[in-house]
Amino acid sequence: MALGADVNLAGHMCLTGTGLSLSPKTVNLFPDIVVNPEDDGPREECGVFAVYGHEEAARVAFFGLFALQHRGQESAGITSADGCRVWEHRGMGLASEVFREDILTKLPGNLAIGHVRYSTTGSSVLSNAQPFLVHHADEYYALAHNGNIVNALELRSELEGRGAIFQSTMDSEVIFHLMAPYLQEGLEAALIKALARVEGAYSVVMLTKNRIIAIRDPRGFRPLSLGKLNGGWTVASETCAFDLVGAEYIRDIEPGEIVFIDEAGLHSVMPFPPVKPAHCIFELIYFSRPDSNVFRKNVYLCRKRLGRNLAREYRPDVDLVMPFPDSGNYAAIGYAEESRIPFEMGMIRNHYVGRTFIQPSQIMRDFGVQVKLNPVTPLLKDKKILIIEDSVIRGTTSRNRVRRLRECGAKEIHMAVSCPPTRHPCPYGIDFSVRGELIAAEKEKEEEIAAFIGLDSMHYLSIEGMIDAMEFPGDNFCLACYNGAYPIPPPAGLEKLCME
Repeated sequence: MALGADVNLAGHMCLTGTGLSLSPKTVNLFPDIVVNPEDDGPREECGVFAVYGHEEAARVAFFGLFALQHRGQESAGITSADGCRVWEHRGMGLASEVFREDILTKLPGNLAIGHVRYSTTGSSVLSNAQPFLVHHADEYYALAHNGNIVNALELRSELEGRGAIFQSTMDSEVIFHLMAPYLQEGLEAALIKALARVEGAYSVVMLTKNRIIAIRDPRGFRPLSLGKLNGGWTVASETCAFDLVGAEYIRDIEPGEIVFIDEAGLHSVMPFPPVKPAHCIFELIYFSRPDSNVFRKNVYLCRKRLGRNLAREYRPDVDLVMPFPDSGNYAAIGYAEESRIPFEMGMIRNHYVGRTFIQPSQIMRDFGVQVKLNPVTPLLKDKKILIIEDSVIRGTTSRNRVRRLRECGAKEIHMAVSCPPTRHPCPYGIDFSVRGELIAAEKEKEEEIAAFIGLDSMHYLSIEGMIDAMEFPGDNFCLACYNGAYPIPPPAGLEKLCME
């Protein structure tokens, strides 16, 4: 059973210089915060969800997080409110482990925000689980964030120099501290002044006692969408969450937009000067669920087009096309349709493998390779195979899987990757390795990478082929992980950029 915890504004430590207080433990010191006494309760990015105007807002938020679980499996949290009081529950683990029926019934209210997390900034501990909840004057502010603030360390150092005390190692905590001096001018003014200091990728949902706020950074690195549900409103990282809860997709939150939702309806501002978009192309290639629409494009159809373009660039003489499920499935379908080479599921995935399992003994040499994927030996024996992958980062996983295919008697093994070589780390919210661990940064030629993995040949999709599959202008995307052209300069000395 995963460890669960309730973090209700308790055991308050005043944050000197800001007037904010955070909640590190469960003690009820305030009459308008209701403590949930439940004690039970531990590589992607993060997922955020918000709902306003639903009598079971926390329950809707739970199902929204369930749909977004692929975006983060380390922790989950929901904060709810009813206009007067605020409730919160956070825990380490999957949403289904952190939230049970008895917990959801103790999160009442008609507005809620939720978060599922994979730690790209900050360690994987409960104090870094989101939403964050803070207290200032007579108001409470909760925040859930997807992305990375690239100047967070610089801002944190400045704020600590002025007396601010941080309760987590998360980059998004700086937003609260930047807001605090201006809250007397109103939340809208405080947010605008705080975010004017922030650089990087952020798709954010916030909650007060009676409002939901949705924010997207001016370059629109990460997706964020707006929906309607039974007369109320929803906000989500991906539209697949709307489908699960029965909401209607209305539009994307625009880059640089701040949306306020309360009993008066929806109010939107665009306070920042327009800049060139930098949508993360990896969302469409890898991260987002195939049934989502991201950046106004359907992910499933986009991945099929990537496969079609691969087939136009590279077509070895093979007997069948197969993916390593599930990531390469849709590009493989597109490749097979374009090339007219038979599509087969040459490896079968065990969908019932949990997040943890009893570790094998040393004599069970191949257990780690086979626990999730197992080859169909009679299908593959004496065959020339083309594997379609969506990405190759370190190459070690592919190497182990290819070895298994060799042991099954495959005659030849080729690989096509539906994106260009990943040569540069991402400072905007994707936890790639340090540069020295990226196989395409260490080995520049496809032949060298193929030899390391154990392939007869391999091909990466060209940048031109990738952009063509997007059916979207190429200059609207961030391609830094492929070409090193960072839209916002990474912090000096960032460890991920080092080759060691």
